[in-house]
Amino acid sequence: MTYSSKGIAVVTGAAGGMGSHIARRLHADGHRVLLTDIAVDAADAVARDLSPDGSTARAVELDVAHRENFVTTLADCEQVWGTPTILVNNAAVTQAADLMTLGEDDFNRVLTTNVDSVFFGCQVIGAAMAAQGYGRIVNMASLAGQNGGTATGAHYATSKGGILTVTKIFARELAGHGVTVNSIAPGPHDLPIVKATVPPDRLDAVIAGIPVGRMGDPSFVADMVALLTADNAHFVTGACWDVNGGLYVR
Repeated sequence: MTYSSKGIAVVTGAAGGMGSHIARRLHADGHRVLLTDIAVDAADAVARDLSPDGSTARAVELDVAHRENFVTTLADCEQVWGTPTILVNNAAVTQAADLMTLGEDDFNRVLTTNVDSVFFGCQVIGAAMAAQGYGRIVNMASLAGQNGGTATGAHYATSKGGILTVTKIFARELAGHGVTVNSIAPGPHDLPIVKATVPPDRLDAVIAGIPVGRMGDPSFVADMVALLTADNAHFVTGACWDVNGGLYVR
């Protein structure tokens, strides 16, 4: 089965930050975009900016911590537009914490939310993509999952390392069904969440420690998503694309 580049994209955590940049880029490329977020009013504001009549961009509430919510979102998408051709697992809980005093509840909340969301997104929507014989999945990992983290907590770094493994698992499982699964691992980017997580008195030191001397541009990450979700991206799967200003070189 052959699909045109004008597909149906589901973006989690699309109400703001990196997710909104990704949703806007995919919409600009001609895809219909379902913007999902627990903050549905903010996601709806972005969707209405992109498509006032809701014909090419819509928002739905999605708490990514639970598998059944992905089942509901998939059904909503199929009812309105059809089976997704693109899934971007972007939603995550970001939280700084002291390693040696990090409590069990905080650890489990961040780890399970961040990893479960990617796992069940790939499982539920990936299965629907496999059934139609085509799909592109991009999971947002992080530099923290590669180097153990610096400004973020151990639970966040652990979860992002798990996402890298989940990406490989589903890439192998879905490759024969026309579905690619890749991840992107950003370092510090010029986003509100970075400035909210890193105290102002530490942010300058963080930037000074980046070899290129500045934070990343989230619009470039959106460009990377566009490349990985293109029709001709069939030969890239199970990969992790780094964008970290030289903080992690391999």
